[in-house]
Amino acid sequence: MKILIAPNAFKNSLTAHKAAEAVSLGLQRSRLSCSTICFPVGDGGDGTAALLLQYLGGININAEVQNPLGRLISASFGLIDNGKTAVIELANASGLRLLQQQEYDPLHTTTYGTGQLIKHALDKGVNKILLCVGGSATVDGSTGILSALGAQFCDKNGSQLLGLPLSLQALAGINRTTLDPRLQHTELIVLCDVENQLLGANGAAETFARQKGASENEVLQLETALARLRAVVFEETGKDMAAVKHGGAAGGVAAGLHAIINAKLVNGIGYFLECTGFETALQNTNIVITGEGSIDAQTLQGKAPFGVAKWAKKKSITVIGLAGKVPLVADAQLNQYFNILLPIGNQPTDIASAIDNTYENLKRTAEQLGNLLAL
Repeated sequence: MKILIAPNAFKNSLTAHKAAEAVSLGLQRSRLSCSTICFPVGDGGDGTAALLLQYLGGININAEVQNPLGRLISASFGLIDNGKTAVIELANASGLRLLQQQEYDPLHTTTYGTGQLIKHALDKGVNKILLCVGGSATVDGSTGILSALGAQFCDKNGSQLLGLPLSLQALAGINRTTLDPRLQHTELIVLCDVENQLLGANGAAETFARQKGASENEVLQLETALARLRAVVFEETGKDMAAVKHGGAAGGVAAGLHAIINAKLVNGIGYFLECTGFETALQNTNIVITGEGSIDAQTLQGKAPFGVAKWAKKKSITVIGLAGKVPLVADAQLNQYFNILLPIGNQPTDIASAIDNTYENLKRTAEQLGNLLAL
């Protein structure tokens, strides 16, 4: 029996590599006679760029940039295709993991450092950029990135706004003539790990701002700021940031880059599986095991386990999902793609303990799964 192990990262706990390793070890300890192949995956979320560089044979470049609060840090990006394509992880410069919890402040955190990474990549002579946008600390609609690349966001007096993104509520115009001219000859592809649009009940502020530190009142302020940005961009370009699928990714980064500099937005896991040769890895596979921290209805909105399961199901391969949390009641839509969903916890516990024990829980669950399959 050939088993392909293709998990995403388990958020705040394990990289996709470590998750795959734990499952493989568990199966090898079981009574099941099988071969295992580890194929860790990413959907545009935190860690995707590193995986792409490993699969595609890239090199890392370090650069000094600003973190979400403007402090200087060293961050890296990658080069593939003989240096013609850059792979950039937004979280390396603008990620929530770069801040202490008491520092979370989406009214003032920005993606400026990610724009600096893009600028460094342009300095290396790239003509294509893959931008993975998961794990951001920001809800700035890409204004930080674009500011670093030369755009000017101005009030009604023509003065450049300070204190983005909160100050976007006073936005009256955008000077795009000062943008780095190299962007016109550079293909920018944004790998998105969510399908949310920019505004509204399922938008960037309402859905994600609280986990980045926003209070209820601050969520409303950010919604107002993004709505103002959308109105000005629509007036100046005719492009509606609020109508774009994936536009809410990374606090509106996807929508802003698409509308202002013509970035192409793609489903992250689909793009990842396509360019890393996942279809070849599926050949002669009997079972695919995937997983991440939680598998639920939101998984079907473009998350990695759904992408893996969808590709496997095209070849009528059995799919098993492992997660810290699965639905209590069977979900008919999930059941179309996952033959079995197994929670990996073994006893009542708090979230912190569950996160700490993810590796052992995955290994134990995989061993018992192997024993069951051996029967």
